[in-house]
Amino acid sequence: MARPRAFDEEQVLQAVREQFWDAGYAATSLEDLMRVTGLGKGSLYAAFGDKRQLFLRALRGYTDENHDHLRRALAEPPRAVDALRMLLEAPIGDPADAGPRRGCLLANSTCELGNADPEVLAHAHRTYETTTALIGDCVARAQREGDLPAGADPIALARALLAAQQGIVFMSRTGLDRATLTATARSLAARLLPDHSGDRTDRTDRTDRS
Repeated sequence: MARPRAFDEEQVLQAVREQFWDAGYAATSLEDLMRVTGLGKGSLYAAFGDKRQLFLRALRGYTDENHDHLRRALAEPPRAVDALRMLLEAPIGDPADAGPRRGCLLANSTCELGNADPEVLAHAHRTYETTTALIGDCVARAQREGDLPAGADPIALARALLAAQQGIVFMSRTGLDRATLTATARSLAARLLPDHSGDRTDRTDRTDRS
């Protein structure tokens, strides 16, 4: 009979993810993975396969978690447009966090491996399409609530918002201070998500008077 595993698989994958996130794929050695997981080569390979398979498993877990978090974040505010504005400021992070900004693991990995590994590139494409669809659903809700123009294409606006957010992620990695990043995010929000609440009020008032 096969012996049961004497380690927590999710904890191992979390440790592996942090290592790849900190150092990147190429700079992470098998010795690094053994060190952060506390497992030997045989145990790692028997449970997860080689380094590449372990990386892909960690990357998929990262994107699945991000999509779960995004669904909750977009559904939480009472009005959808507020969730979309928060989306642009999300990469800025905690002001108390003085550690290095690591950016997005998926974006980092795609830049490093996308030209050489079709599976990483395909995963990135699927992930961004799912993210775009989730943001697009939120845009459509904001349109129904009267906070965004009804004639706008939800998916086109979702792609623009995602591109803006990823730009802020990149800018954060350059060491820009929090105040500058926040001002940039709010400037983008003002252009991509203009306040139409006054228009909605005017329409309501005209309806009430008619």
